[in-house]
Amino acid sequence: MLKVWGRVNSINVQKVLWALAELKVPYERVDAGMAFGIVNEPFYKKMNPNGRVPTIDDDGVVLWESNAIVRYLAAKHGAGTLWPTDLATRADSDRWMDWATFHVGPVIGPVFWGLVRTPAAERDLSAIAAGADKTAEQFRVLEACLEGRRYVAGSEFTMGDIAVGVNVHRWYALEVKRPQLANVEAYYARLGERPGFRAHVMLPLT
Repeated sequence: MLKVWGRVNSINVQKVLWALAELKVPYERVDAGMAFGIVNEPFYKKMNPNGRVPTIDDDGVVLWESNAIVRYLAAKHGAGTLWPTDLATRADSDRWMDWATFHVGPVIGPVFWGLVRTPAAERDLSAIAAGADKTAEQFRVLEACLEGRRYVAGSEFTMGDIAVGVNVHRWYALEVKRPQLANVEAYYARLGERPGFRAHVMLPLT
C-alpha cells in the first residue's frame, strides 16, 4: 500500500492527500515534520535528503516534492481526469502548478507564518500587510484567468486546481484585508463542494 509521510497541517501534504482522495487511492499516512519529528532520522533522510514533508513510497517508488507527487499520482491513476490527455490542457494545468509554487507561495508564506506561527507580540505587522498586498496581486492574475472558466485549465477539475486550491483556501482563511475577486470567490465555493477538499484542505490554520 502507498505510504505517505507528513502532517495534516502542511499545505504540501494537503495537496497529496487531496489528490489521493480525488483518485480514491488507499494509503497509509505517518505523522512527520515539526512536532512529530522523523524527518531528520537516518531512514527518512535516506528517502528524502531535504528532510521535508511530504514523502511517499509507492511500492518502492519513493518521491518527494509535493507537485511531483501529485503529477505522478495523477498520471498513474487519473489519466483523462486529474491528468488531462489533451497536451495543451495538461500543459495549462501544469503551468498553474508552477504558478502556485513560484508566484503565490513566496508571498503568502510569510503572511501565514507571521499570523499563524508567530506569537502575537513578535509579529511584524507591516511585513504581513506588505505580503498580503503582494498576495492579492497574484490572486488578481487568477481572477483574470478564471473569467469564463470553472477551473484553472478550463471546464474540468485537474491537478492544477490542487496546487492552486490549497493556496486559495489559505488566502481566505487568513485574517487579512482582501480585494473582492468574484471569480476567485466562486472558484473557492466550487472547490468547497469537493469532499476531498473539505476533508484535507478546509482545516483550521495551525
